[in-house]
Amino acid sequence: MPPQLLLLLLLAASLAPARAGDPYAYYDWEVSYVSAQPLGVKQKVIGINGQFPGPALNVTTNWNLVVNVRNALDEPLLLTWNGVQQRKTAWQDGVLGTNCAIPAGWNWTYTFQVKDQVGSFFYFPSTPLHRAAGGYGGITINNREVIPIPFGFPDGDITLFIGDWYNRDHKELRKALDGGTLLGAPDGVLINGLGPYQYNESVVPPGIVYERINVEPGKTYRFRVHNVGVSTSLNFRIQNHNLLLVETEGSYTSQQNYTNLDIHVGQSYSFLVTMDQNASTDYYVVASARFVDAAVVDKLTGVAILHYSNSQGPASGPLPDPPNDQYDTAFSINQARSIRWNVTASGARPNPQGSFHYGDITVTDVYLLQSRPPELIDGKLRSTLNEISYVAPSTPLVFPGAWTAILVFLDNAGIWNLRVQNLDTWYLGQEVYINVVNPEDNSSTLPDNAMFCGALSSLQKEQSHRFIYSEASPVAQWRNTVSLLFLLSSFTIWLQ
Repeated sequence: MPPQLLLLLLLAASLAPARAGDPYAYYDWEVSYVSAQPLGVKQKVIGINGQFPGPALNVTTNWNLVVNVRNALDEPLLLTWNGVQQRKTAWQDGVLGTNCAIPAGWNWTYTFQVKDQVGSFFYFPSTPLHRAAGGYGGITINNREVIPIPFGFPDGDITLFIGDWYNRDHKELRKALDGGTLLGAPDGVLINGLGPYQYNESVVPPGIVYERINVEPGKTYRFRVHNVGVSTSLNFRIQNHNLLLVETEGSYTSQQNYTNLDIHVGQSYSFLVTMDQNASTDYYVVASARFVDAAVVDKLTGVAILHYSNSQGPASGPLPDPPNDQYDTAFSINQARSIRWNVTASGARPNPQGSFHYGDITVTDVYLLQSRPPELIDGKLRSTLNEISYVAPSTPLVFPGAWTAILVFLDNAGIWNLRVQNLDTWYLGQEVYINVVNPEDNSSTLPDNAMFCGALSSLQKEQSHRFIYSEASPVAQWRNTVSLLFLLSSFTIWLQ
């Protein structure tokens, strides 16, 4: 097809009425190593398009996401979308039990819909311990305009990634675990990929780059806080400011104030914070380790700075107090129990069939999953659920003739991963897969761009060069009026 004719076809499509279907959002990512020194030690971290943490996905309920990921690492890679329900397909789940990893130098295009969801989530690499090196970023799913939020619209939106950090790279951490050695205490706690502010010269060395959050007095901001670390629970607090909890991982909560909140690995919370102080100085934003030896607590404290535009000086003095007892698990448990779902709020419902009638659901099966400390199995240190340690097969479980650990019936057909969020115990095998069956449709159609591995490696063809979508591309202006299929087929013709 002559290029002129293709241009006319695209122009005609752009002038046609907009499609009635849900919008598409397109992203083009390259995952690679970038140099950083968050705790003052130079090391390779995993960035996306050169960013650490990675770029944000900011979309709206029911949008379709098309994320083209090129793996520029030196080993296979998968990305998973933490808490996001990829409606109708498990192929985009991004874990080794459902997808073959993207080989080094190859690319894979994730295509899924954020159906019936709203809230704060994050993505991260699920392949062995990659998240310990970065590769994570935020996912914000906004309400559709016709659905009100159950609080005043904030003046700004701020995402914070908190997490423990090791100066050893992820390959060294894997080698330690494979050799039967636990990882031990982390080297620090990061906030948005940066080290702590030097609140104490005897604890924090000079030259550490820290996060500064700029705000305006009197304004109210929504803070979306994600614990993306390896294994450490963190207590989050902002000096002299209340945290009004309004949402957690897609559910609006009954609004209540906290002075601090324990955020465990993999959890995401959304707070409204009003800038109601006199700005005599800047204020500390703190994420400190919980349930660790008292001797390492100071080292495991991340500190950022909240800076009012009219601030009269730098933050100084002691950090705001953590919970009284470092080892008081009851405090943390009671905090979690105090959080209530706001069932009166308008918003997306992940399970419309039963959202308001949970008490009427007939329970047919109950499973107890028991966690135990790591132990030696066949001479290797492993973690377990019910004394069984999972080993990922070379061929993903969605493939015909394979098996799963648990068979249940839910509302989203496919094979789904159930795992601990602590990376070290996950790496050592603390996960299972759930096969959700639709009795009306037992088909298991592979996507056109499926990758093959393990016993099916011989089916994999060499990956050909193809068009990669970019926001800078002139095609971007047609993305809401031309179907994705038309765009891809058109550019296939163009390249021919």
